[in-house]
Amino acid sequence: MTGAWPHGSVLASAPAATRMIILVCNDDGIRSEGIRALAESVESLGDVYVVAPDREQSAVSHSLTLHRPLRVEEIAPRQFAVDGTPTDCVNLAVSGILPMRPGLVLSGINKGANLGDDITYSGTVSAAMEGTLLGIPSVALSLVARDAFDFSAAASFAARLAAQVIAHPFPADTLLNVNVPGIARERMRGYRITRQGKRRYGEALVEKTDPRGKKYYWIGGDELDFIDEPGTDFAAVQDGAISITPIHLDLTHYPSFEALGRLALEWP
Repeated sequence: MTGAWPHGSVLASAPAATRMIILVCNDDGIRSEGIRALAESVESLGDVYVVAPDREQSAVSHSLTLHRPLRVEEIAPRQFAVDGTPTDCVNLAVSGILPMRPGLVLSGINKGANLGDDITYSGTVSAAMEGTLLGIPSVALSLVARDAFDFSAAASFAARLAAQVIAHPFPADTLLNVNVPGIARERMRGYRITRQGKRRYGEALVEKTDPRGKKYYWIGGDELDFIDEPGTDFAAVQDGAISITPIHLDLTHYPSFEALGRLALEWP
């Protein structure tokens, strides 16, 4: 499914929204330019609260801090820094920081892509996942760029999409994973509703030796490719289109029931 933003689409006209609390989080840290752009873009839609990690928490996935206390600092009105993960931030915000339950969770705008298999590692997506688990409509947003980050187009699209999500909630247990290509807005080719793509994994490990002669490792040494298939998030961004992927939290593979039913297992 495709749409024609920014030249006009079902997402282009935002209906008037009643005031609600909008929770904004990320994994790049509360001082990231991306979270600031996102929070500012949706100020007209509700009372925006930012609850985000006090430092970068990229690739922490859906981790929750259980073995130490968490500290929260209000660094500005309605802006709270947490010494924990993105999942911690959403959980704390909903459980106690916010004066009432939010009507929407927005996570991002991430510095870099969250495409294909990468969503399983992503702290950005995991913040939206936590919101979804708590029964709150949630959207993760990422800018597919490596440097010279310009969040203006992504923030503008986020505001339009957020207004539509508020007006037309999507199915339960489902979040939206949005990736905006890091190109000029006039070069973008609208948006597409996509499925999750697949990575081609290479030698993503770098082995080095420290000055004391001991080995250490960096994960993520190679530039990873993707499988070029139509309809995927990768394909959309490669073509200059914004990718919107609905992610469902029920990970059960239902077609496997028949195959598993044929297993000759005896227990005890």
